[in-house]
Amino acid sequence: MEIFLSIPFLIFMPLAVSLLLISPLFTRNEIIVRRFAKGVFSFHFLYSVLMLIFFDKANPYVNEIHFFGLDWVQTLGIKFIFRIDAVSMILTVLTSFVFLLASVASKFNIRESHKFYYSMLLLLMSAILGIFTSADMFVFFLFWELELIPAYFLIAGSWGQTDNKNDAAKNSAVKFVLFTFLGSMFMLLGILLLHYYNYISNGILSASFSDIIDSPIPAPIQIMIAICLLIGFGVKLPIIPLHSWLPDAHTNAVTPVSMVLAGILLKTGAYGIYRFNYETMSESFQTVAPYLAILALINIIFTAFVAYAQTDIKRIVAYSSISNMGLVLLGLAAYNQIGFSASVFHMVAHALVTCGLFMIAGIVYLRCKNRDINTLSGIAAYMPRLFGFAAVIVLASIGVPMFAPFISEILTVIGAMNSDLSEVLKFSAVFSLPLLILSSCYMLKFLHKSFFGEAREDWAKINDISVHEFVVLGAVLAGLILFGLYPNAIIGMIG
Repeated sequence: MEIFLSIPFLIFMPLAVSLLLISPLFTRNEIIVRRFAKGVFSFHFLYSVLMLIFFDKANPYVNEIHFFGLDWVQTLGIKFIFRIDAVSMILTVLTSFVFLLASVASKFNIRESHKFYYSMLLLLMSAILGIFTSADMFVFFLFWELELIPAYFLIAGSWGQTDNKNDAAKNSAVKFVLFTFLGSMFMLLGILLLHYYNYISNGILSASFSDIIDSPIPAPIQIMIAICLLIGFGVKLPIIPLHSWLPDAHTNAVTPVSMVLAGILLKTGAYGIYRFNYETMSESFQTVAPYLAILALINIIFTAFVAYAQTDIKRIVAYSSISNMGLVLLGLAAYNQIGFSASVFHMVAHALVTCGLFMIAGIVYLRCKNRDINTLSGIAAYMPRLFGFAAVIVLASIGVPMFAPFISEILTVIGAMNSDLSEVLKFSAVFSLPLLILSSCYMLKFLHKSFFGEAREDWAKINDISVHEFVVLGAVLAGLILFGLYPNAIIGMIG
C-alpha cells in the first residue's frame, strides 16, 4: 500500500483540480461544481488519513522531484524535496480536515462565482500543504508566497452576499497581503543569510533543512537571522504588534474563509518558527526564547481585554485566536518536550474550536443579518440545536476539562514552568494560567448576550441549523471530545 502514498500527489492534486475547475472546459453548473469540489476535499482527507495510518516516525515520508534528472536549482543546492515527519503529518491531516469542513460550510455561504471560489480554495490548500511538507528553505518560501494569491481573492470576495461590505473586504485583503509581503521580505533576507553563512561555515552549498541544522554560524549572525525569520512568521502567527490585519480579515471574509484563516493559515506562522528557529537554529532560539515568552504573554493579556471590548461576534473570535496563538508561542519558547507537545496539540485544539466558533457566528449572521451582541438576544428560543452546540464549544474554548483545549493549556503551563532556559519562562507560566480566565469572560459574554435574554419578534421566522451545518459542528465537537479524552493520539505521535 505504501507505494501508492506520495507527497507530491498529496500537494499537487488540489492544484491540478484547481486549474481544472477554473478552466473553460469545466461546467458552470453550481450544483455540479459544489459537489465535485466537496468530493475532491473528501477524497483528499481520506488520502491524508491513509498516509497517517501507514506513517512511521522512524521512517518519515520523503519525496524529491527532479527536472530532467537535475535538482531544481542545482548550482545553488536548491532541491524540490518534501518530507513529512510527525509534526508535518499531524498538520497535513488537520489541513485536509479543516478544508473539508470549509467546503461543507460553503453551501449556504457562497452564492456566486462557484468555480473561482472553489478553485482558489483548492489552490490555497495546495500552498499550505507545500509549506507543511517542504524540506528545502526556498521551496518553503515558494509555497509561502504562492499562498498570498488565493488568500487575497478569498478574503476580498463577497461571493454573492450582497449585504457584505465588499469595499471593506477588499481593503482587508490588501492589508493582509501588504503585512504578509513585508514580513516575507524579512524572511527571505533571513533565508538568504542562512544559506550563505551555512556555506561559509560548512562548505556545503545546500538549502535543505537537514544540511543546516545546528550549523556553526557565528552567534551574532544567528541572532540577526533569527530576528528576520521571526518577523516574517510573526506576521502570520500573529505576534503583537504585527496582528492588526487579522481582525479585519476575519470580520469581512465569509464564514468558510474565516474557518480556514483561523484554523490553518495562522498555524503556518507557528510551523515556520518551529521548522526554522526551533529546529534548524536551536542555539539562537534558546537565546531569544525568553523574549518570545514575554511576547506570548502580551498576546494572551492584551488581546483578551480587546476581545472583551468587542461587540461583533467575529471580532471576538478573531481576537481570541490571537490570544490562543500566544499559548502556542509560549509552548515553543519553553524549549522542552512538554512545551513542544503542548504547542502542537494546541494548534489542533485551537483549529477545531475556531472552526466551530466561526461556523456559529456565520449561522447567526445568515439567519439574523446581524453580528452585534448588543442587538442580538433570545436566539436560543428559536435555535435550540445551534444553542446546544454553541454552549458546548464555548465551554471547550475556555478550557473546561474533557475537551482538547484543557489538555493543551495545562501542558503549556507545565512546560513553561519546567523550562531550563530562563526564569522569564516560569514567570510567564505563572501569570498566563490565571490570565486564561479572561477568555471565559469574553466567550461567556458572547454566549450570554447572543443566546439568552428576551427573544425578539424578528427571530420568530428563523430556522434552526441545517443538515450541512449540523455535520460541521458535529465533526468539530467530536474532535474536541476525542482529543480531550484521548490526547495521546497526538502527544504520543510527537514523542
